[in-house]
Amino acid sequence: MWLSGRAGAVPGSVFALMDAAKGEARAAGLTVTDLSIGSSDLPPPDAVLDVLRDATRDAATYRYPLFSDTAPLREAAAGYLGRRFGVQVDAQSEVLPLIGAQEGLAHLLLAVTDPGDTLLLPDPCYPPYLGAAAVAGLNVLTLPLRPERGFLPDLGSVPDGVRPRALLLNYPNNPTSAVADAAFFREVAAWCRARGTLLIHDHPYAELTFGQYRAPSALEAGLDGVIELHSLSKTHHMGGFRVGFAAGDAGAVTALARVKGAVDFHPYLGIQRAAAHALGLPDAVGRAGAAVFEARRDALVPALRALGWEVATPQASMYAWARVPGLGSSVAFAVRAARQTGVAVSPGAAFGAGGEGFVRFALVQPPEVLREAARALGSVPVA
Repeated sequence: MWLSGRAGAVPGSVFALMDAAKGEARAAGLTVTDLSIGSSDLPPPDAVLDVLRDATRDAATYRYPLFSDTAPLREAAAGYLGRRFGVQVDAQSEVLPLIGAQEGLAHLLLAVTDPGDTLLLPDPCYPPYLGAAAVAGLNVLTLPLRPERGFLPDLGSVPDGVRPRALLLNYPNNPTSAVADAAFFREVAAWCRARGTLLIHDHPYAELTFGQYRAPSALEAGLDGVIELHSLSKTHHMGGFRVGFAAGDAGAVTALARVKGAVDFHPYLGIQRAAAHALGLPDAVGRAGAAVFEARRDALVPALRALGWEVATPQASMYAWARVPGLGSSVAFAVRAARQTGVAVSPGAAFGAGGEGFVRFALVQPPEVLREAARALGSVPVA
């Protein structure tokens, strides 16, 4: 009786079905190999943990953090953006700490849109995007991400009469692992500015890149009308710490700060200190973590192709996105696979209608475990 219209509009999740299937597998005596959740299994850098340990013994960190207390983290974020992307931002007015990028996005949509505004979302996309849009009361117009376009959206397909309030993108992409170059962001930013549309770029995989590829920032296209969300969950393996930052258009950052000021006091100061230290670490630290996921990619992708599945070699992120020939229902297949083999994957349909026919693998196990998981999936009927 207490369910609001906003809460009721939040889409249900198929991951409850996956949790049940994993429980059935365990009850049957199977070892569960969970490749369905994109949470890094690597530890944060030791130096980051040392900073946090020291902070927990400092009584100055126990109080509510005010905006002025966030200056060290804001300055560290600005320094990171300058070193990594050549983007200059004002730490006072163009950077804001977040309690994770997912929290930041939900509050950002509340801050920069009104109910009934149109939000452009890719399909498939990270499922919480849809929930955040529902809570904000937005009209969602989806942009299909198709393999033949490299899973990049076709903005030319947006009807001429539509003036979206915001466009939300995410590259390196979850779930497809697709990447975008700086020229793409320049084109998208120009398209958005011509329509008065805010470009929101969710960038949690900025440092999980492989080989010579380095992901650009949407902010390289200019700060006007562009805001980017960064997270330390993937790049520094700090998912449980819930810390990140938003940077970009000063007006959008100010609006976000106003909403957040009504609902939170920023992350714990000890976590802010740890995050600031992490953002200042040498580039080699992040590259070492990325190399672990690259080795896992190199183990899993050939094993999936040996099954006859279609999967590109990811240049970034922590996922492999595989099209399964003849697949009827990706949800039914994923549930069946978990029950029969103990291998849990994410069904493509969980990410939107455009994900049907695919499954997503999170590279959160060692190479030998990933190879064995692929072999086990080869025994599961696809229809």
